[in-house]
Amino acid sequence: MIKNKVDIITLGCSKNLVDSEQLLKQLQAGGYSVAHDSDHVNGEIVVINTCGFIGDAKEESIDMILRFCEAKKHRKIKKLYVMGCLSGRYIEDLPREIPEVDKFYGKFDWKSLLADLGSAYDDRLHNERVLTTPSHYAYVKVGEGCNRTCAYCAIPIITGKYQSRTIEDIEDEVRKLVAQGVKEFQIIAQDLTFYGWDIYREFKIGELVERISDIPGVEWIRLHYAYPAQFPMDLLRVMRERDNVCKYLDIALQHISDPVLSRMKRHVTKEKTYELLRKIREEVPGIHLRTTLLVGFPGETEQDFEELKEFVQDMRFERMGAFPYSAEEDTYSYKHYEDDVPEEVKQERMDVLMALQESIAAEHSQSKVGQILKVIIDRKEGDYYIARTEFDSPEVDPEVLIPTTYSLEIGQMYKVKITRAQVFDLYGEVIEA
Repeated sequence: MIKNKVDIITLGCSKNLVDSEQLLKQLQAGGYSVAHDSDHVNGEIVVINTCGFIGDAKEESIDMILRFCEAKKHRKIKKLYVMGCLSGRYIEDLPREIPEVDKFYGKFDWKSLLADLGSAYDDRLHNERVLTTPSHYAYVKVGEGCNRTCAYCAIPIITGKYQSRTIEDIEDEVRKLVAQGVKEFQIIAQDLTFYGWDIYREFKIGELVERISDIPGVEWIRLHYAYPAQFPMDLLRVMRERDNVCKYLDIALQHISDPVLSRMKRHVTKEKTYELLRKIREEVPGIHLRTTLLVGFPGETEQDFEELKEFVQDMRFERMGAFPYSAEEDTYSYKHYEDDVPEEVKQERMDVLMALQESIAAEHSQSKVGQILKVIIDRKEGDYYIARTEFDSPEVDPEVLIPTTYSLEIGQMYKVKITRAQVFDLYGEVIEA
């Protein structure tokens, strides 16, 4: 056990990761030795940044907390603190149920953790953090919270109303990251399309992306996550015209059947969804769309699911994921709908969708054989460099494997000719180093 060392473990999404990175910087400045998600936790203090989005994520968070409660019991660590979404959502219940934890903190209350560790928040370190990603890319969180009222979603309960950061503040952060060597930026929020409304009274994501793209040293900008209702169409012009804005958009659609969309309180229709997606593809040629679909929502019929399958076949998403509905406490659907689709039916529908998408993804991958694409090198594994194209976000999308017979540099960009394809991975040869 290393004295004055803090190990931070982050669960859940990249938005949580940004919080952990900021906390790491503050602790480091306060004189602590810090580590993130280390395989061998050896500090006297452990901080777990939890996720509370859906059942599986909550279970993973609880399991991790209990694991380190056991470590504390056996005196392998001295102090255990818990922060993040699960902690914030159940801030009154968790201390009673897991008293071994020294203290629980709300989602936005990690500055109190610093005070409890004798290291008050330093405003001079605003927009600075310890990167836990490879040094060439970073996540930039442009807003917190959500103003949508989707029936199944607990996120507004956890995070509250949408709060945008100012454009100037985000630009400042990006410039600092560029100075550290970051060249690829994943722009994230629970809902990018709503960005700016709360402080500017108009949607500003298009202007924000344009201004970030003007900053010298910004080579790739990739966008997660858009919402289909009230989509700011000016963003498409920016994506089309700016070479450093990746032709990539993560837009969670959830379903296509009008009865299901209505019960989900998505405030969009099947017709409007098709119209929007066709407009996006028309305005930004070559764009790769990633989406997420939800199966087994209360009342989803076989006919509804058939419409969803047809939608996947029609739109041929380059990237797609699916998950089964789970009733989350305090949400509208939890209070007002019966969870009437059997679990085995949910799982079967998800498997059918993903099998359908696998064949579509295989065709998309095969179509890239012979193309010359720019890639960024993420790491080296065995006999290959592992790279990504502009159409691939870290950790969730396909990768490009390049033989280590070349001498390439991690974090640099190269032009590669795609020589063969598997369902989710491509193989390439460097043509310009």
